[in-house]
Amino acid sequence: MTPVGRARRPKESSVEKHDRRSSGGSAAGTIQPTALDIYSEVQRGAAFREVRRRYRRFAFPAAAAFLLWYLAYVVTAIAAPGLMARQVAGALNVAMVAGFAQFATTFLLTWAYARHARLHRDPAALELRWAVSLETRQDAAPVPVPAPAPVPGVPQARRAGAPALRPRGEHR
Repeated sequence: MTPVGRARRPKESSVEKHDRRSSGGSAAGTIQPTALDIYSEVQRGAAFREVRRRYRRFAFPAAAAFLLWYLAYVVTAIAAPGLMARQVAGALNVAMVAGFAQFATTFLLTWAYARHARLHRDPAALELRWAVSLETRQDAAPVPVPAPAPVPGVPQARRAGAPALRPRGEHR
């Protein structure tokens, strides 16, 4: 409980601590924006809102339609067992056809979601991601990545300066 009259200071995230330490400012004395400032600005921007709007315009109606379809299947199975037991072909009845249609609808919805994302959201989201990565990029030297350890039984990749490999069947 905080005493009356004293405001509790919000807890600082590790990103904010890192940005506070590393962004002391440039030689001209201007303070560089922190990553939190950049992300907050992007989130308030029109491009981000457009990406979210495109997501909502597909995801919510699709989820609602699928839920209605599922509930219709369940309610029909409970309310009209005679209808669901009606034979369609051989041992195949209406309930089984509707159940298989549920699976088909799931795969169809997954395909439609991936297609919608690829065509309508991914290009705009990638542009935003690229812009943010350029703004949040640190001017520090890149961190060296160690080479992977050799795996026994797996041939090593060809190193620079190594002699060229000969095609199969070609011997000296």
